[in-house]
Amino acid sequence: MLRGLDGDAAAWRVLLTDLGAHLRPYFRTRLFDGGADAEDLVQETLIAIHAKRATWDPFQSFSGWAWAIAHHKLVDHLRRRGRRPTHPLEEASALFADHTVEDGATKADLGRCLALLPARQRKLIEDVRLKGLSVAEAAERHGYSLTAAKVSIHRSLKSLNARFAPAGEAVDED
Repeated sequence: MLRGLDGDAAAWRVLLTDLGAHLRPYFRTRLFDGGADAEDLVQETLIAIHAKRATWDPFQSFSGWAWAIAHHKLVDHLRRRGRRPTHPLEEASALFADHTVEDGATKADLGRCLALLPARQRKLIEDVRLKGLSVAEAAERHGYSLTAAKVSIHRSLKSLNARFAPAGEAVDED
C-alpha cells in the first residue's frame, strides 16, 4: 500500500490483485444467492479502495481499513436487494466460526513480515510468540542454546520493529 501510494504502479497492481483473491471468498460466503454478485462486489470494493486510498492512515491497520470498506459494500448491496438473509439451521455453525476472513488477512500480513527473517529465526519466533512454546522448548527444537535463542528472538523482533516503526518514532532499544 505504501509503495502504491508513492506511485509504484506495479506494487499497486499486486496489492489489488491480492486483495481481490481474499475478497472473492469473503463475498461468496456472505451472499445468499450462491455468490452470483460476488465478482461485482469485489470490483466495487477495489474501486472504492483505489478512489479512497488517500484517506487511509498509514499509522493504522491497512487490513482493517480495507475490510471495513468491503463490509460496507456488502451491506450496501444487501440493502439494495431489500432482503434479509436467512440460513438453514444446519448451516448456523458457519455463522459463528472462530476464524474470519479478517483473521486470515491479519495472518497473511504477519506472514509477510516474518518472511523477511531467515527461516531459522522465523521458526523460532513463530514457536515462541505464536504457538506458545517456552524459549527453552523452542531453543531445543531448533538447535539453539537457551541464551542464543533469547538473543536471536530479541534481535529479530528489534529488526522487524525498526523496519515497520512509523517514520520519526523512536525504536525501543531494550
